[in-house]
Amino acid sequence: MIVQRDAKIKIWGWSSPNEKVKITFNKKDFKTNADGSGNWSLLLPAMKAGGPYTMNIDASNHITLKDILVGDVWLCSGQSNMVHQMSLHAVRYADEVANANNPQIRHFWVPNITNMQGPQKDLPGGYWKSANPTDIGEFSAVAYFFAKKLYEKYHVPIGLINASWGGVPIEAMMSEDAFKEFPNILSTVQKNKDTAYINGLNRRTGTGNPPPRPEDKGLTEKWFDPSYSPKGWRNINIPGYWEDQGIKDLDGVVWYRKEIDVLASIANGVAKVFLGRIVDADALYINGRQVGNTTYMYPQRRYSVPAGVLKPGKNLFVIRVTNNSGKGGFVPDKPYYLFANNDTVDLKGYWQYKVGLANQPFRFGGGGGGGGIAAQNQPTALYNSMIAPLVGYAVKGFVWYQGESNTGRSEEYAKLQPAMITDWRLKWNQPTAPFLYVQLPGFMEYNYLPTESQWAQFRQAQLKSLNVPNTAMAVAIDLGEWNDIHPDRKKDVGDRLALAAEKIAYGENIVYSGPIYQSQQIDGNRVTLSFSNIGTGLITNDGEEPSEFAIAGADKKFFWAKAKIEGDKVVVWNDAVANPMYVRYAWADDPVNPNLYNKEGLPASPFEAAIK
Repeated sequence: MIVQRDAKIKIWGWSSPNEKVKITFNKKDFKTNADGSGNWSLLLPAMKAGGPYTMNIDASNHITLKDILVGDVWLCSGQSNMVHQMSLHAVRYADEVANANNPQIRHFWVPNITNMQGPQKDLPGGYWKSANPTDIGEFSAVAYFFAKKLYEKYHVPIGLINASWGGVPIEAMMSEDAFKEFPNILSTVQKNKDTAYINGLNRRTGTGNPPPRPEDKGLTEKWFDPSYSPKGWRNINIPGYWEDQGIKDLDGVVWYRKEIDVLASIANGVAKVFLGRIVDADALYINGRQVGNTTYMYPQRRYSVPAGVLKPGKNLFVIRVTNNSGKGGFVPDKPYYLFANNDTVDLKGYWQYKVGLANQPFRFGGGGGGGGIAAQNQPTALYNSMIAPLVGYAVKGFVWYQGESNTGRSEEYAKLQPAMITDWRLKWNQPTAPFLYVQLPGFMEYNYLPTESQWAQFRQAQLKSLNVPNTAMAVAIDLGEWNDIHPDRKKDVGDRLALAAEKIAYGENIVYSGPIYQSQQIDGNRVTLSFSNIGTGLITNDGEEPSEFAIAGADKKFFWAKAKIEGDKVVVWNDAVANPMYVRYAWADDPVNPNLYNKEGLPASPFEAAIK
């Protein structure tokens, strides 16, 4: 484990009522008595960075904690982009994984559990893991690169406590106290404490009996078996969604098959198959043998082929794809190939398909039906079970990567995030603890006209948390992927968070952020924009004029603006807008070319400015 340097070290636990407890640490003894309920705690003196140390705890039993380091501890939290482990990005960061060997960087996963009744005192388990080739795959990629950069600069142990859960809203990570200004959410919190109410909601999910589900013909007839004789199969392209290729509104199972010519060098080598991303689930069969499967849409499909499965010449590849809603199939603009050594076989192109199962829509009976409750999405449910047990464990600060699940409620988020920051600081009794967070990167289709965007509105909401003292935002607008909500470039995110930490937590006099809109001046139809964090100057990363600026009058009808850098400012205008009232930059789900940076190489944050 790693405990926080330069802060009193709180050690707490439970024993028999009124039991005597002794702790021996750093050659000193510390004693206390448990209270009548068996609760006990001790504050050990603050220590400088170092270790390893051993701690002995004695009561009616004996516990020894070994290999304790004293350094900087960061609580990392959020949703799936903070969860995403190094193993999911092992292709891009293969060298990092292979060469990880730093026992001074450690990671603790907080188990994913929920509690809507109230704060828990303890976790059900968990382990500290150090950065080595065996365990690094379990580290959050963003958190690891954050820690690695800090360690390389300060050479003190870095502990990462990761309390994250994919797909959850911010409300789940907030305490009941944080909702004092949100009466509607408080009402939900109170309702959710009523187990009879929750059980009633969940029972409604079972009202009405779904019709028996038809069998998947592909499984019953073994379409993956080389002895199967295909009949009635049609052509389809990989990558692509089947709804875009002549199949209308199908939820169910679609099978793909193709004979692939394989070189002897691949068949006899250590082969892998990359199948991009698939919506939703898949299983890959080669020559009748299942070699890989994934049960949900988000991970990259990267399957190792066991020795002896491939053969020189023709090989039968069959892919079973299951889709439950929306478009199903293979995500475009991802890698699809078989490879071994230096040889590659492209898997893109025409395959054959056949529908194994078409799901029938099911309507719940009982006069309204539906319902149930996803506990992890409820306000306080994860704070109570995953954050509250950590309160008291001194930290250097907080690192936050979350928001995708709140993008439809940006106005509310602009108030929720500051409330959470304040509450966490109060809970830890660290009122100025650094809070570092990631602004959401670009995602979804490019739009080549000025447009409205929920994701842009959300990034604007995130900007507002910079008004809270001792916060910093890592801009990531340039690190997204249009077809992946979990972009691969996690090192850049971690590095930018570490830069923010160097400034906010460690007091370095550095440029830690890209340009942030600050103010404007108007002269006729031209608007001059000023920024903070310009570093040694404003540039574009492609050497062209600044792009992605849009301008509008009082009617908020936006036109692309001409823009140019003049000294440390940007001037924007469009002759079609005589009296500009609004300026936007990179205002889209996924802006095409947000090219405004400072000379330190950090991107400007998207923004909307109302001209006053």
